[in-house]
Amino acid sequence: MTTPVTIIGAGLGGLTLARVLHVHGIPAKVYEAETSPTARTQGGMLDIHDHNGQPALKAAGLFDRFLGLVHEGGEAIRVLDMRGSVLFDRSDDGGGKRPEVLRGRLRQILLDSLPAGTIEWGRKVAAARPLGAGRHELTFADGSTVTTGLLVGADGAWSRVRPLLSAAKPEYVGTVFVETYLFDSDERHPASAKAVGGGSMFALAPGKGIVAHREPDGVLHTYVQLNKAREWSDGIDFTDAGKATARVAEEFDGWAPELTALITDGETAPVLRILHALPAGHRWDRVPGVTLLGDAAHLTLPSGEGANLAMFDGAELGKAIAAHPDDVEAALTAYEDSLFPRSAEAAAEAAELLPLYLNDEAPQSLVDMFTGADPGDDGPRR
Repeated sequence: MTTPVTIIGAGLGGLTLARVLHVHGIPAKVYEAETSPTARTQGGMLDIHDHNGQPALKAAGLFDRFLGLVHEGGEAIRVLDMRGSVLFDRSDDGGGKRPEVLRGRLRQILLDSLPAGTIEWGRKVAAARPLGAGRHELTFADGSTVTTGLLVGADGAWSRVRPLLSAAKPEYVGTVFVETYLFDSDERHPASAKAVGGGSMFALAPGKGIVAHREPDGVLHTYVQLNKAREWSDGIDFTDAGKATARVAEEFDGWAPELTALITDGETAPVLRILHALPAGHRWDRVPGVTLLGDAAHLTLPSGEGANLAMFDGAELGKAIAAHPDDVEAALTAYEDSLFPRSAEAAAEAAELLPLYLNDEAPQSLVDMFTGADPGDDGPRR
């Protein structure tokens, strides 16, 4: 294949696809709406799984560089109740089944692995339309256009490419996350740092939870979790950090102070994340010249699989194109035949996992899952 594969979105999935294509000598062009690689923060820790994320990095020829990013001790897990009592505690055994890395650092090794000019930044897609014979035209926010014979939507939950294939739209799942950070925690927030421990900490009760993760350099990254009607978050002005923080903290009145301090002592403005998902088992009929990967294809509830699946999708699609360089439809058919059952299984598992955080038996429901699971299974994550 000599004409570039057109990839919309420079997230982990799109970049993995571009890198695997490069490994096989196939050109790619990535269009990204963000204006630069540092236009926004890239999120927290990711656990990279040995059955999907790690094979994707091996296919990209970046596994050894990935190992240099691993946060030692990050696989530790503990579950607490609202009083701060530890109900379950497991240290990082160093087995490497799901080593932890910072998303931003992982993204950077992918960016660094691509030839100069592969990515065009500040190129937000406004519309996409079919031209026939498997070709498509993209219109960008600045009015410019490009045409392509192989288009890949790696552009996330609100994909502009997805409507070419499917009428499905993400729907609110009834849960919101609120992100906060503490810095230099061992020195400045020792009680909270002790409560979180060396890896992931889940402090839970029915309908609500404070989930935190220790990142490198003493950073504590917190995801408050709440089952709420959409009107609850709509009624909070998150542009007023002080009032928003106080309102979120009200939901945890009576909880241990070392836990609520993860909210009230937050050193960044709280960020609201309203969780959406595509229908379980989302799929589409084969449309010539276009496909999807990652959240654009199978946005699910948080379960620790999202980034791993996106990278695996990218690697599998790249390998399929390399195996059928002169037959785009054969490549896309082979990729989607595996994509659909893989993503349906992941969506079903995610639908079972997230409620363990917040159901009427929480936190015991999560403790039961960990104590009854295979010792190598780290369970649900972010």
